[in-house]
Amino acid sequence: MTATAGALAGMLVCAREPHADSRGSFDVLSNLEELAALGVRSDFWQENLIKTRRGVLRGLHYQSRRPQGKLLTVLSGEIYDAAVDLRPDSPTYGRSTGRILRAADHLSLWLPPGLAHGFLARSEEVIFCYKVSAAWDPGEAHVLAWDDPEAAIAWPLAAGEVPILSDRDRAGRSLAVIRAGLR
Repeated sequence: MTATAGALAGMLVCAREPHADSRGSFDVLSNLEELAALGVRSDFWQENLIKTRRGVLRGLHYQSRRPQGKLLTVLSGEIYDAAVDLRPDSPTYGRSTGRILRAADHLSLWLPPGLAHGFLARSEEVIFCYKVSAAWDPGEAHVLAWDDPEAAIAWPLAAGEVPILSDRDRAGRSLAVIRAGLR
């Protein structure tokens, strides 16, 4: 596994090297020793699997008390993945970034603790796996509004297209409210 720096402080784009032959393919999604060599030191707490469909937007999720680092991998399909830096001491505080992640590209994305994260499913079916570095804390789990103008995420939606959102994601807070400590 090799990695390049992402747009936000501590973020990494990790390239995996799948092996293929006449039987199929083999791909190591994560290896703690290789991740540690890249600067990712985490005993992952939990691994999650999402199956979803085109047009579904999840996020932008974050935890205030025990922030989660996330190692993201698309297993099938394509997503637009977005993150916003919510760490006040970070050089990229308040900045957002987004990129396409496709299963066929064999990339994983490391988001350090303290980023809000979300994604938009861009293919008919998406299977998405992510490991987290801390337990889910429902009392401290929050949502930054996916369409917050200050975060200015360039979601690849067609003119007039409205993403499919959960009620929780639809009620996300603005960056201004989060900065004010009102979560």
